[in-house]
Amino acid sequence: MLNVGQLNEGFVLDHIEAGKSMTIYHYLNLDELDCTVAIIKNATSNKMGRKDIIKVECPIDMLNIDILGFIDHNITVNIIKDGAIVAKRELTLPKKIVNILKCKNPRCITSIEQGLDQIFTLTDPEKEVYRCKYCEQKYGSGQ
Repeated sequence: MLNVGQLNEGFVLDHIEAGKSMTIYHYLNLDELDCTVAIIKNATSNKMGRKDIIKVECPIDMLNIDILGFIDHNITVNIIKDGAIVAKRELTLPKKIVNILKCKNPRCITSIEQGLDQIFTLTDPEKEVYRCKYCEQKYGSGQ
């Protein structure tokens, strides 16, 4: 039996699609923070068959949890304070994402101006379609 210690303050990301935990680790820049991180890959799940779990011990405001909605809005975010779950956060698709996607249009201003933020806005929530703020290049399901 695997036993990972209790968190005092932080969060637990549960119901992550099996194999996606390292992608989330990099998107949240957890490698740049000085905090304790536990990654459990391919855990048995009645609901999903297999799943990943990430436990992070740090103040919740240190991370951009909204980006998780873009990666997978089915992830459960449990917020921990004083060793107990104090809130569960529902994820939704963020209306705007910055420096997560890179515009593929070679004529986009972001291809020329290297210091410019890559900004995409949600244009079709049903189909999960985002568009570049500058050139309207589409990014969405099936791309």
